[in-house]
Amino acid sequence: MSQLPEGMTAAAVQAAVRDRYGQVASTPEQGFTFPVGRQFAEAVGYPVELLNSLAPDAADAFAGVACPIAQAELAPGETVVDLGCGAGLDSLYAARLVGPKGCVIGLDFAPEMVARARAAASAAGAATVDIRLTDGTSLPVDDATADVVIVNGIFNLNPDKDALLAEVLRVLRPGGRLVTAEIALSGPLPEGEGHTLDDWFR
Repeated sequence: MSQLPEGMTAAAVQAAVRDRYGQVASTPEQGFTFPVGRQFAEAVGYPVELLNSLAPDAADAFAGVACPIAQAELAPGETVVDLGCGAGLDSLYAARLVGPKGCVIGLDFAPEMVARARAAASAAGAATVDIRLTDGTSLPVDDATADVVIVNGIFNLNPDKDALLAEVLRVLRPGGRLVTAEIALSGPLPEGEGHTLDDWFR
């Protein structure tokens, strides 16, 4: 369990994260304390030709931290779970790499993000992408289903990282791969930081 903001329970933090990313999905242009949008997606390595080929729904509300798909070495026919799929950019990228015989299951706990990702997948004609609403502690995925689990900036936001990791390990097949991009501290936080909800989103 991570250190929580002062006076907040894990459930309250989870609700605040859900609300914040729901706002990103609904009004990505409003401005946040973290980068959002297509320009940021380009900056962290998403191919311009991919972004140009997708409906704006996927990239305009992108709020990951990097481009883990580029490191995942996805192969045709693989099953991919995109945990914390947000607006669906990683799910759609993965679907192109695993091809028509593959499958991508995108999971998010913000209803607004799920709606946006479903719209993006529909616009792309991505029949092998299945977007599901869920929280991270009980994934609607069978045991040993996934060849690869992609996580793009979710562990750092989840108050119970142990439970989240246990679910990831449950859904991975033997020999499967977890590919994650995360924000991590390289040293202690400055004095006075890390105690508020706003600090949680930096």
